[in-house]
Amino acid sequence: MLYAILGHEAEGGSALRPSHREAHLKHVRPLLDQGRLVLAGPRPAIDAEEPGAAGYLGSLIVAEFESLAVATEWANADPYLAGGVFESVEVFPFKQVLP
Repeated sequence: MLYAILGHEAEGGSALRPSHREAHLKHVRPLLDQGRLVLAGPRPAIDAEEPGAAGYLGSLIVAEFESLAVATEWANADPYLAGGVFESVEVFPFKQVLP
C-alpha cells in the first residue's frame, strides 16, 4: 500500500538541510531503486522553486511500504529527523487515484 510521509520543518531546519541532504537522499534512494517511490520533494515556504531565506516547511514523500508500521519506522529513521531538519514526521495511508 502507499503511504504519505510528511516531514515538518524544525525551526532553523532549512539551514541544516545542506549538511544532512546526502544522508537523506541515501535513505530515500532504495525506494527509488526498488520502484516503490511515487514522488518526493521539499515544500517551499513561499511560491518559488528556490525559496531562498524563506526556506522550507518540510518535505513530502509518497512511497509503497508493506504496512503503516513499516512506513513509520522508515520515516523515523530519516537523517533529516535525526539531524534536526524535521521536528516531526506524519505517516498516513495514501490512495493514488490519478495518474
